[in-house]
Amino acid sequence: MYTKNILKNLNNQITIDKPWGKEVIWSNSEKYLGKLLYINKGSSLSYQYHNIKEETIYVMSGVLYLHVGDEKEVLNLREGESYFIPPGLKHRFEAKEDPVTLLEASTYHPKDVVRLEDKYDRK
Repeated sequence: MYTKNILKNLNNQITIDKPWGKEVIWSNSEKYLGKLLYINKGSSLSYQYHNIKEETIYVMSGVLYLHVGDEKEVLNLREGESYFIPPGLKHRFEAKEDPVTLLEASTYHPKDVVRLEDKYDRK
C-alpha cells in the first residue's frame, strides 16, 4: 500500500503541443509548476507578462533570444544561463537559429498570462 502511494507520482508528466513547439509539465503542485519548454527553430512565444506569477528559466540547450521590457531589449542566453522574470515584466522567448530547450520553474499560477502580441492569434 505504501509503495503504491509513492509510485503514483513517478513519471506523472503532461506533454502539451504548442504552435511554437511543446511543453512538458514535470512538476505540478499547489505551490509551484515545473516545465520543460521545447521551442522550435524560428519560433517564439507570446510577448506577455504575468500579474502574480514569478518564473525562473534555465537554458538547457540552444541560444534563447529573450525580449524584455517595453523596449523589447534582447538578451542572448546560452546553455547554462538563467533569468528571473518577476510579475509585470513583459517578455518573449525566441529560438532564432536553433531549437531551444528551457527549464522553467514558477509559482503556481498557470492561467496568469496577459498576451500583448501573439503571432498565432491566441488571446
